[in-house]
Amino acid sequence: MASSVSGPRDLPESQYDLSTYWGRVKHSAGVSDPRMLLVTPSNVEHSRELISQYKNGRIKDMTPELWKAKKVLDSTIHPDTGKPVMLPFRMSSYVLSNLVVTVGMLTPNLGTIGTLFWQITNQSLNVAINTANSNKSHPLTPTQLVTSYFMAVTASCSVAVGLNSLVPKLKSLSPYSRLVLGRLVPFAAVVSAGVVNVFLMRSEEIRKGISVYDDETGKELGVSKKAAVYAVGETATSRVLNATPIMVLPPLMLVRLQRKIRMSKPVELAVNIGLILSTSFVVLPFALGTFPQRESIDTKRLESHFWDLKRDSGESIRKVQFNRGM
Repeated sequence: MASSVSGPRDLPESQYDLSTYWGRVKHSAGVSDPRMLLVTPSNVEHSRELISQYKNGRIKDMTPELWKAKKVLDSTIHPDTGKPVMLPFRMSSYVLSNLVVTVGMLTPNLGTIGTLFWQITNQSLNVAINTANSNKSHPLTPTQLVTSYFMAVTASCSVAVGLNSLVPKLKSLSPYSRLVLGRLVPFAAVVSAGVVNVFLMRSEEIRKGISVYDDETGKELGVSKKAAVYAVGETATSRVLNATPIMVLPPLMLVRLQRKIRMSKPVELAVNIGLILSTSFVVLPFALGTFPQRESIDTKRLESHFWDLKRDSGESIRKVQFNRGM
């Protein structure tokens, strides 16, 4: 990210107002822009130089060229290492990297073997993306990583196989209702595994707490376990919201189309890919923008030692902020 470039001057976090939902949607659209996959090493170095000039005061104001340079670095460079994230695991590659796996999971009538294969493949991709983009100052141990992976795989496979065997037994429902429920099984599996994965990978934050800062001055005020619960809970919720449009809308639309139009298998596959791809590009920024990255919260919702904090001026601190994480 652009934050990895050294200099005494801070960069604006975004050219959009991240305190508003629409501002976060536009920011998310930029972060996940697949055109950023076309940047070359020379583009990255040129962007570094421009950002360095701004952060060291040689360029006074943000310009369209500087915003583009920031976008290049934010979508390519890891903020801790300062090195490019491996291409398939960048946020700008999120839609394309997940396309094959999502199409596989949403393929009708997979059977048990196919269901297990695609759920395991999906969790393997998730681990690779999480590892490539993780906070390098507090890396997971190999044991934590392996535990998180196997728990997520167990959750997703158990839910998928269990629901696939349960839905046909719901004789009180109409055949169409059972068909719709069957197409939503991958969504339930992905969501349950995603929530399990978040709480496992960030369990240390809940146990030890995360740093909170004065909402106005940015001064660090201490560590809060309650803030960690909010941060991890919102992140888990965001995983559900991110998965919902991609895993729910395409299968439901495909069911409706199949009732009206007879399709061969190749046509059905092409339609399925088109629905997933278009839904991912259009809806993903709206899901990603649900929660702000830096969350503000009233001190009364945290531990009691934050309730009566004051600034040097004697003014009471009413709100604090924390980094929600990914």
